[in-house]
Amino acid sequence: MLFGALGIIWGLPYLFIRIAVREVHPALLVLIRTGGSALVLVPLAQWRGELQPVMRHWKPLVVYTLVEIGVPWFLLFSAERHLSSSLAGLLIAMVPLIAALVAWITGSDRIDRRRLAGLVVGLAGVGILVGFDVGRSDALAAISLAVVATGYALGPWILSRHLSELPGLGVMAASVAVCALCYLPFGLIALPTRTLAVSVTGSVVALTMVCTAVAFPVFFALVGEVGAMRTTVITYVNPAVAVLLGVAVLDEHFGLTTGIGFAFILAGCFLATRPVTAGADIFPVPPVAEP
Repeated sequence: MLFGALGIIWGLPYLFIRIAVREVHPALLVLIRTGGSALVLVPLAQWRGELQPVMRHWKPLVVYTLVEIGVPWFLLFSAERHLSSSLAGLLIAMVPLIAALVAWITGSDRIDRRRLAGLVVGLAGVGILVGFDVGRSDALAAISLAVVATGYALGPWILSRHLSELPGLGVMAASVAVCALCYLPFGLIALPTRTLAVSVTGSVVALTMVCTAVAFPVFFALVGEVGAMRTTVITYVNPAVAVLLGVAVLDEHFGLTTGIGFAFILAGCFLATRPVTAGADIFPVPPVAEP
């Protein structure tokens, strides 16, 4: 139930973002989304006594906030000024591929030939999408989504490595509050000079309340059930929801090459996140230089 709910809830933002950025600057949208959700989550976390333990671990919290929210959301909002919501959702589907690579590099998981094949197939799917569905003028936006996907993959790893013993609601409440404070001066500079359209206002409210204030408690509940890294597989479902909404609501194009690229990405994610079987050829962890 948690997986299904989050799959739908986090498939919605791409549509709402595409509508919102027509009239709202990405920095202001980050501020509204984090600040509005903080107004809901912080009092709740404080009432449950879950903020104090989190603030004692402020260093990994700040890194998590930067990697999971601060940088990815701004880049995603900026990219959707140039790319369709459905294509943005499809490109974000590479998160499990990057998560598998991160787990292998950091030694927290192993990789065999099947997982390696999954990485290759998934990256081929990304190449098909970028090569056929992204114009030259939008290439930078597509590249920025790779950074977004990397942040979404690193966030759960940081969560499981440094913040797993802390209450999830407290972590998220503190994280969105910290992000809102960081974006406050930039958001105020980008205030709109005219009244926003009803569709834009509704999209901003939905992003803040449904896709953040409601979604993150569901996310942490799911992490508690299946673990942080396995939770990234939610991106199997998100892109499908994003595509359906983009085509149905915004009349976005979904062609043959888009379908082929998406199929490659899903197949790659499936192979890359499968458990390593007994007796499989295990690739050694690459050496990491000492700092």
